[in-house]
Amino acid sequence: MSSITSGVEASDRKQVIAGRRAVVAASVGNALEWYDFIIYALFAVYIAQNFFPGGDQTTELVKAFIAFGLGFIIRPLGAVLIGVYADRAGRKAALTLTIMIMALGTLVIAAAPTYAAIGIGAPLLLLVGRMLQGFSAGGELGGAAAFLVEHAPEGKKGKYASWLQGSMAISNILAALVAFSVTALLTQQQIGEWGWRLPFLVGLLIAPVGIWMRRTLDETPHFREEIARQNKSGVTERLPLKAAFVEFWRELLKGTGMCVLWGVSTYTLVIFMPIYIQRSFGMSGSDTFLASLIGNVFMLISCVVAGSLSDVVGRKKMLVVAAIILATAVHPLLWLLHMSSTLPTLIFVQTAFCIMVGLYVGVAPSALSEIFPTRVRSTGMSLAYNTATTIFGGFAPAILTWLSQGGGIYAPAWYMTAAAACALLAIATLKRPVG
Repeated sequence: MSSITSGVEASDRKQVIAGRRAVVAASVGNALEWYDFIIYALFAVYIAQNFFPGGDQTTELVKAFIAFGLGFIIRPLGAVLIGVYADRAGRKAALTLTIMIMALGTLVIAAAPTYAAIGIGAPLLLLVGRMLQGFSAGGELGGAAAFLVEHAPEGKKGKYASWLQGSMAISNILAALVAFSVTALLTQQQIGEWGWRLPFLVGLLIAPVGIWMRRTLDETPHFREEIARQNKSGVTERLPLKAAFVEFWRELLKGTGMCVLWGVSTYTLVIFMPIYIQRSFGMSGSDTFLASLIGNVFMLISCVVAGSLSDVVGRKKMLVVAAIILATAVHPLLWLLHMSSTLPTLIFVQTAFCIMVGLYVGVAPSALSEIFPTRVRSTGMSLAYNTATTIFGGFAPAILTWLSQGGGIYAPAWYMTAAAACALLAIATLKRPVG
């Protein structure tokens, strides 16, 4: 009996260790991948000057953010191709592929000559880099979330999956730290001429770490069991995309609605906000990046806390509470910053934004994963998330930059309220997990 007990304990310990390795490897890879993505938004002002000159600063910035948004157009294609690849070849293979493509896109942007050097070819090269990044990001979330959930012990799916967005907070911290260092150590002229490339080069240097870690991962137990089941039954799921649309179209609609707030809150309050505050409230880049750095530490904590709480109180309750907070609290916080545009107030406001976002996005991955069964999980999640993010999140910076140029400093608040309303309608339809 003791040998049986010790064998079970050894098996449990092995599962825990494998789960922790999965969290670290998937999170680090995801953080490195999102770092490259976020750096573009943080240095959009300087990218605009180098690749879209000739107009006023607002027009240049809008063009730069349109290029940022165009990278989202290809995300659904990445979601489909890499999502299907993950459901057929495995989560590990897909995760390794996504980080390699992201590194290539970052290299193109880091090395691209400016408009002054090669003319129209410069923004075209920039767009190629953004397309590669967008394609990679399109397939990243579904594969990474499925990987974490399928490695999680029973009763800890929320906690494990929360590290997906927690790792994004880590990438935000790293990006903000690099951005703060560059803006603090270099002059504006130096940043504009060559300093803006340094953060992208940092991303290239650390990309091999993520690739190595992902190549050493074990495939998930759920995926191995699903393949074994298909082999035993003789029925192989060769068309997960078709199955997602035909059998789970209702789940796709629910998931997309839920992901609207996921994408909008992240890209508006976390990624775009430092640039928005600089332009709308006249604060310095170093101040906004410092506030972003501090805020994202709290976002990391709130993601993990919210995900862990969802294992106890339920995903639906946590999502509803977080959505209501996002719908109602952004406006008064922007008003507070408008009344007192100081560094302490900025740090408080940005920290509040990050905590609010963390409460929602820390729960969203596990909630979305539970909508779809293993055989179409990566495909379904990738489609739902990227459809919502492409339409409502990717062009949020360009839309809000345009809306705010006439003095509409509360544009992010109204945008957030609309996204929260959409999400609440979708959350209300969520039922028990299907797989």
